[in-house]
Amino acid sequence: MATTRSAHTVWEGNLIEGNGVVTFDSSGAIDQQPVTWAARTQEANGRTSPEELIAAAHSSCFSMAFSHALTGAGTPPAKLITSADVTFQPGEGITGIHLTVEGSVPGLDEEAFVAAAEQAKVDCPVSQALKAVPITLSAKLA
Repeated sequence: MATTRSAHTVWEGNLIEGNGVVTFDSSGAIDQQPVTWAARTQEANGRTSPEELIAAAHSSCFSMAFSHALTGAGTPPAKLITSADVTFQPGEGITGIHLTVEGSVPGLDEEAFVAAAEQAKVDCPVSQALKAVPITLSAKLA
């Protein structure tokens, strides 16, 4: 069964001096978050950006895809810690995403862990949606 999740943003003012608030409509699990151009191109200062939201989506989706793949191969992970770094260049857009994963997977060696992580990067639905952007990966066992 397909699911749809929703969020909305109310923006006031011009790009440089304006500001917005992102609301997570589907779950309400995250409080409304302020967003500004400055948070996107300079210091965050307590505000989020589209890139941070993409990083959250990508790191969580990759973790799920990787966990599923490892479990399906008979080596369920004890723990996976995934981070995503999304790079934004004004005038160019999002220029790259780097995933970093460290995991504890009993019965799996480093080479098999890295190979499974690379495949999970390809299979992850968020990776699929972001194919227009170069996605790199660093993976290691804890």
